[in-house]
Amino acid sequence: MAPVQVRRLADAAAFTGHLDSLGVDLPFDHEVDVGSNSPLAQPLEVWDGSAGTLAVGNRWAVLPMEGWDGTTDGRPTDLVRRRWKRFGVSGAKLVWGGEAVAVCPGGRANPNQLCIGPDSPGDLADLRGVLVDAHVERFGSADGLLVGLQLTHSGRWARPGSDAAPRTAYRHPLLDDRVGAGGQSVLSDDDLDGLSGDFVEAAVVAHDAGFAFVDVKACHGYLVHELLSGVERPGPFGGDLEGRTRFLRRTVEAIRHRVPGLAVGVRLSAFDLAPHVAGPDGTGIPEVGAHHAFGGDGTGVGLDLTEPDRLLGMLADLDVGMVCVTAGSPYYCPHAQRPAYFPPSDGYLPPHDPLIDVARLIDATTDLKARHPGLVVIGSGYSYLQEWLPNVAQAVVAGGGADSVGIGRIALSYPDLPADVLAGRQLDRRRICRTFSDCTTAPRNGLVSGCYPLDPHYKAMPERVELTRVKRAAEVARGGRRG
Repeated sequence: MAPVQVRRLADAAAFTGHLDSLGVDLPFDHEVDVGSNSPLAQPLEVWDGSAGTLAVGNRWAVLPMEGWDGTTDGRPTDLVRRRWKRFGVSGAKLVWGGEAVAVCPGGRANPNQLCIGPDSPGDLADLRGVLVDAHVERFGSADGLLVGLQLTHSGRWARPGSDAAPRTAYRHPLLDDRVGAGGQSVLSDDDLDGLSGDFVEAAVVAHDAGFAFVDVKACHGYLVHELLSGVERPGPFGGDLEGRTRFLRRTVEAIRHRVPGLAVGVRLSAFDLAPHVAGPDGTGIPEVGAHHAFGGDGTGVGLDLTEPDRLLGMLADLDVGMVCVTAGSPYYCPHAQRPAYFPPSDGYLPPHDPLIDVARLIDATTDLKARHPGLVVIGSGYSYLQEWLPNVAQAVVAGGGADSVGIGRIALSYPDLPADVLAGRQLDRRRICRTFSDCTTAPRNGLVSGCYPLDPHYKAMPERVELTRVKRAAEVARGGRRG
């Protein structure tokens, strides 16, 4: 049975009734508060062992995007600057990373991803300035605005040119074939030492460009996240949890030493699932074969947060004050962190109602926050909630399930949703993300990233014609199945 589209759930009773029919228990407030008493309007303090106390003006965050619209040498374009300006007018007081920036050219996930290079100090300072200026122009002040930069290396999923160029942490029986990594050597210990140094140098650039913190990206199947599951990797960067977390811990420590005063956050895939493939009817099913999933229970579909809990304790010992919780990888289990009614062209139909995946991620975040009350935790995976995002977000924050709620895909179509919610304005239903997945399908087919269905700027771009052709071809290949 196909999932029910959220936009067809006309009122709160219909939405909560549907949750009940699924056996899903999501925090939900029937009324969203307005003004200074709203839980989502409350200020937040983040204590970082290097930077001290950081002030955040409210409980909304914009999560980092992975653009496919920079130059081939990794510099921002007008499209990138437009996106950052829209983040600035969002009303969110925490910008978690803004953009996924590769720490070296070989670590890019696509040929047009931003990358640290000789022009980065000026380019990144300009991007930050565009965001801050837009925020000040709309809200009158930058008080309580905290802006960071996400640092990444794509590892297995690196594609700095037209072809995949994976840099893997270990042999993977299921994923090697997907990226053509079977005949390539894995990263050596010396390679990893060098890449850790790249993260540190990138942190220096971010600090010099005026960013308050950097995010050492440890999620979504990229290098730092993949290392967390490297049980079979020999040597100091694999094996037990101490070894598998060594790269992340050493990198944080080195950034602390090199750039005193720069705060450090970590965006973490707190659990992973087995790689999924489209089954006979197009629905996602776990791929058969061995797979060690960090935060998984060994079945490929269940959770065990014992190791993520221990990792958060290690990060707290390093005086990391904030963590953004996500899950899985958009490359091999997108329903874990990016639930969608309409899959991308190379994806699969959801294995169950996507609200089940939303609830699983919110529940895991709540669990980890309860175990680490002193850590500021930013939640993610909310875009699929659509009209009911503010109701759930408020209930989660008020109940202590997260300190801040991050928005990702919906920030492309409706960046100023936080501002509208805080001001008590009715949501603009025409701009609410319906998870059409064009923001994924487009870049995976070499087109610039953006919201083609709902953002007028992208609707008018010639790339939309090519995107339509790609989607139709994918539908024919799937035999006309939904999505």
